[in-house]
Amino acid sequence: MAQWVWGAALAGAATVSMAALARAGSALQVVYPPDGHQTTAAQIFLIGTGAADQPVLLNGQPIEERSEAGHFAPSYPLEPGPNRFTLTQGDQTLSLTVTRVAPGPQLPDTLGFAEGSLMPAVDVAYAPGDWVCLGAVAAARATVTAALAGQTYTLLPQSGQTLPPNSAVLIDQASPTAVSPTTYESCFVAESAGDLGQPTYRLTQAGETVMAQAAGSLSVLNPSEVEVVEVTVPAGVARTGPSTDYSRLTPLPQGTRARVTGREGDWLRLDYGGWIRASETQAVAGAGRVRSQIRGITSRQVPGWTDILFPLEVPVPVSVRQDTDSFILTLHNTVPQTDTIFVTDDGLIERFDWNPVLPDQVEYRINLKTSYQWGYKLRYEGTTLVLSLRQPPTVQRDRPLSGTTILIDPGHGGDELGARGPDGTPEKTPNLDVSLLLQAALEARGARVIMTRTDDSAVGVNDRATQINQDEPTLVLSIHYNALPDAGDAENTAGIGAFWFHTQAHSLAQFLHDYLVAELERPSYGVFWNNLALTRPHVAPSVLLELGFMINPDEFEWIVDPQEQARLADTLAEGVELWVQQAVGE
Repeated sequence: MAQWVWGAALAGAATVSMAALARAGSALQVVYPPDGHQTTAAQIFLIGTGAADQPVLLNGQPIEERSEAGHFAPSYPLEPGPNRFTLTQGDQTLSLTVTRVAPGPQLPDTLGFAEGSLMPAVDVAYAPGDWVCLGAVAAARATVTAALAGQTYTLLPQSGQTLPPNSAVLIDQASPTAVSPTTYESCFVAESAGDLGQPTYRLTQAGETVMAQAAGSLSVLNPSEVEVVEVTVPAGVARTGPSTDYSRLTPLPQGTRARVTGREGDWLRLDYGGWIRASETQAVAGAGRVRSQIRGITSRQVPGWTDILFPLEVPVPVSVRQDTDSFILTLHNTVPQTDTIFVTDDGLIERFDWNPVLPDQVEYRINLKTSYQWGYKLRYEGTTLVLSLRQPPTVQRDRPLSGTTILIDPGHGGDELGARGPDGTPEKTPNLDVSLLLQAALEARGARVIMTRTDDSAVGVNDRATQINQDEPTLVLSIHYNALPDAGDAENTAGIGAFWFHTQAHSLAQFLHDYLVAELERPSYGVFWNNLALTRPHVAPSVLLELGFMINPDEFEWIVDPQEQARLADTLAEGVELWVQQAVGE
C-alpha cells in the first residue's frame, strides 16, 4: 500500500518488465531513497538490487544480507544533517545524499520564533466561555509575551511530550518523545463578543528583543446572532478538530443542519461538537436554533435491507457506534416525546431499545439476532432520518458464494505506482496480477465479482469509494502490498497484514489474515484498525489486505512468483468462502 510513505518519493523510478521480476539485472540500482531525500527518521533503509554473483559495497563495506536474486534492503543510522552513501559493484558506482532534519518547528539561526508557530495561524472565532490560547515556539529560557486587545499576557514554557505520526504504530515506535524546541503558552476565557484582532508577540533573551505578529486574528461570536449551516455533500466529513489531522466522526448525511459555535480558518465547529469544512456546507438564511422533537418510530422492508424511520422536525447531527451484535445511533439536538415504536420482525433485529440523554440527545440501541453486521446506510428523506441495516446474504450451504457480490480493488494503477520492489517493480503490478487471479477464483466458486480496475488505469481513491457505495457489494477486498516509514526495518519486516475501520469488517479482516498466514505458512504482520479510504465505506464489510512487503528482498521474490500468486489467490478465495459460510451460518 505505502499510501503514507512511498508515492511521491518514488514516482520517478523506472519500471521493469514482468520477465525481469524474478531476477536482478546486471545494473546496480537503488530505488529508495532518492538522492536528496529528507527525513526526520534516525535511520534509513536502502532498497535496491545488483548482479547476484558479485558483492555490493556500501561506503566500502559489503552488504551482508541479499536475496538469491541479488536484492538488498539494509538500514543505516543517520546523523543530523547530510549523510552520504556510495554503493559500488564492480566498475559501477552510485552515490546519494540523505539529509536528516529535526522534527517539528525549526528555529531561525538568529533570535526569533519558529516559522508558523505564532497562534493563531488563521482567523479564529470562539464562543463566549471558550478557552482562548496564545502560543509560540522559541528557544528555551526566553521571556515571551503577547499583546491582544489592550491586554498583555505572559506565556509560560510548557513541559511535556510530543507524539510521533500515526504511521509510527506500524513500526512499533509510537512512544512520545521530549518536546524540542520550547512551546510557550497562555490561555484565558473568552467573554464579551467582538473582534480581538491579531496578537503581537515579544521575545526577549540575553538582552535582545524581537517582535512578530500572528497571521490570524481572534474574535468572539455574538450569541444572539445565530448562524446555521446545512450539509450540502452526500456525507459531510465531521472531525474531532479543525484540520485533517484530527480523527473522523460519523459522516453527516446531506441536509443535516447545525448551529455554528466556532471557526478556525475554513473549518466550522458545529453545536454538537464536531468540526466540518465550510465548503461542505451552506448557510441557512433566517434559521433559528437547530432542535427537534421525536415521537413515533417505524420500520419498513426493502429488498436486502431493513429501513428504520426517525421522523424529525429538522435534520439533526447523528453519531453511530457499532458493537459486535448491536448498532447504536445517537441523535443530537433532539428531545424525545416517544411513546410508541414499531420495528417489524425481519429476522435481523432482536430488540429495539432507546434512552434519552439530557439535555438534548437520544440514543437508540438496535440489538441484532446475528453475530455479524453486513453494512448500513444513513440518509435524510426530507426531515426524516432513514437508517438502513443490511440483511445477511442468502447463500446455498454447499455453495456459499453463490448469490454474493464481491468487489475487488487492485490498489494504485496508472501514474500511482504504490510501493516499489528492489528492482523497481511498482506495487500496482502484483496488485492487479493477484486481483485478476482472485476474480477468477471467486467466480469459479459462484460469486459475482466487480473490479475497480482490470488494467493499468488510474482510478482515484474517492472514485473507488464511490463505486463501493453505488454498487453495494456483499463485501469489499482492497488488494495491496506493503512498505514502511523510513525508520522501519525493511530487511526484517515481512508478512500478511489486514486493515479494517468499521466493526462490521473486523471479523473478515481477522479471519482472512489468520487463514492466509496459516495456509500459506507466511509471517504475520498483524491486523490493524486504520482510517483508510478503502476501509471507510460502511455499506458493506470492507477490508484492505497487505499481502506482503515489496521492500523486503526475500518476500519480494515470493510476491512476484507467478505460481505463488496463483496459490495466494486461490487460498484467499477459499478463505472468503469459509468466512461467508461461517458468518451466514451463525
